[in-house]
Amino acid sequence: MRAREVSAPAELPPVLTAIARERTGAVFLIVGTMTFANRVQLAELALKNRLPMMCGAAQYVRAGCLMGYSASVGDLFRRAASFVDRILKGAKPGDLPVEQPTKFELVINLRTAKALGLTIPPSLLARADQVIE
Repeated sequence: MRAREVSAPAELPPVLTAIARERTGAVFLIVGTMTFANRVQLAELALKNRLPMMCGAAQYVRAGCLMGYSASVGDLFRRAASFVDRILKGAKPGDLPVEQPTKFELVINLRTAKALGLTIPPSLLARADQVIE
């Protein structure tokens, strides 16, 4: 495994091309603000370079990433709303408990799998929370 750091969108094409030249079997994308803003470009570059890419949130998979597994963003926002409600009702933020995510989502993009010539096992598809066809 080899990590690559990218700090600007202009660095994405040469880095993914270099990764593909190294005959890397797959890419695991650590998500962040810059990658989220460029998720469509990232997915297109990965597909162009025939690189299966595992991402985090479902939004990346909808943009064309092969698959993603992460805490449910919708569930995180609902939990955050309950904290805001408690604070507005007088709770001190420092007194509220720290919570870990409890709901996770596996999302698979079958269009991307087909474009890469990959077959996703039925047992994995059955476990997915969402399959994009």
